[in-house]
Amino acid sequence: MIKRWKVEIEDKGVRLDNFVTKNEVDLTRSFVKNLNDLGKILVNGKQVKAGYSLSEFDEVSVDLPKPEVVDILPENIPIKIVYQDDDLLVVDKPQGMVVHPAGKLKTGTLVNALLFCVKNLSTINGKIRPGIVHRIDKDTSGLLVVAKNDFAHKSLQKQIQEKTCERTYLAVVYGSFREDEGDIKNYLTRGKNEHEKFFVVPELQGRYAETHYKVLKNTGGFSLVQFQLKTGRTHQIRVHSTFLGHPVVGDKKYGRKDEKFNLNGQLLHAYKLSFLHPKTNEKMEFESPLPDYFERFLKEHNLQDND
Repeated sequence: MIKRWKVEIEDKGVRLDNFVTKNEVDLTRSFVKNLNDLGKILVNGKQVKAGYSLSEFDEVSVDLPKPEVVDILPENIPIKIVYQDDDLLVVDKPQGMVVHPAGKLKTGTLVNALLFCVKNLSTINGKIRPGIVHRIDKDTSGLLVVAKNDFAHKSLQKQIQEKTCERTYLAVVYGSFREDEGDIKNYLTRGKNEHEKFFVVPELQGRYAETHYKVLKNTGGFSLVQFQLKTGRTHQIRVHSTFLGHPVVGDKKYGRKDEKFNLNGQLLHAYKLSFLHPKTNEKMEFESPLPDYFERFLKEHNLQDND
């Protein structure tokens, strides 16, 4: 299976291997390097080094090996569907649920649940990720939109790429911000030895990431913060929070190692989602209440927003 991309201005100067892993998030850098060594990755029809610095309008093609035939089975797993029509549905994902199968994980995901309760799902992302337009991390809760057909999928995907789909999160982080509102703008890439972990890097080594934040309540030790994604990089809010010195409470990957709270994951919730309906062009807006464990933490630490 051959996949192709045209390099846009935001990826100018990015290493070829980084570019491929950003566009195919399930591939590790070492796997990409092996593909490149075998001549399976081309830039403008020619083989180049994995560290080649891309230029705007370059055309990158990757000849991916035929995927292993995997049957993802429907499972009767309760999920909260907050809206549904012939083209899409909006799901409120609980903390602890993985969005789609990956690696050895074949069961218990949102996709398994969707296959059980939804008749049709878009096919653009294949059998492993039917209907999945965007993802949220396993231990992040909240809203995501799922496409029922390829027309809706392409429309929603385009809105995310053009930043007209608004995704807003609430998080509890450590400490107090110098400024109550601002933008975090930098570049992210996977770590060389920790492919599942992302880091802030110089401009030419990563992909542009932008997050807007607004502090809603602060008690000195903790802040309740609203984050709005301007781009949608993997682990973006968690990496940006830690970069500022304010890791998300409960984050086992990017957070504090000495944390003593009995939490099952980060206090990060995708509470607001808005987009234009693919068929009607009507603006759709949804909000999700905070989970009980999140509300308890706010109450215990006097972080409830009174506005």
